[in-house]
Amino acid sequence: MDRAEALGLVKQARVGRLATIGPSGAPHIVPITYALVAGEVAHMVDHKPKTTLDLVRLRNITRDPRASLLVDHYIEDWRALWWVRIDGLARIVADEPGMAGARSALGDKYPQYREEVPEGPAVFLAGETVRWWAAAG
Repeated sequence: MDRAEALGLVKQARVGRLATIGPSGAPHIVPITYALVAGEVAHMVDHKPKTTLDLVRLRNITRDPRASLLVDHYIEDWRALWWVRIDGLARIVADEPGMAGARSALGDKYPQYREEVPEGPAVFLAGETVRWWAAAG
């Protein structure tokens, strides 16, 4: 597998895990929906129930933009296992023009976002490093 194939798997996958760095240096990991937009991973705060909109992931990115997205495929046939990790710098975009691309790409990927449009803010992760592994080589 090469980088393009790894990113193709990321593009098709439905869920990933976003890791940010907490104030103590400990990782904070949450499952997210996402889409690829102009070479970056885009995620938006959406309508799914949350205890607060003051999300830890947003506070962490504001303080320290280093982040990772892990996308993996698990199946009982271990010959089909794979994972892709994208490491880089994340940024938060809260203005309407900046969120439009993320909103559109998420709506294309997830029908739920066509019914209830995410209001944001958006998180963009610029992948500086892409690492991958696949059981099939």
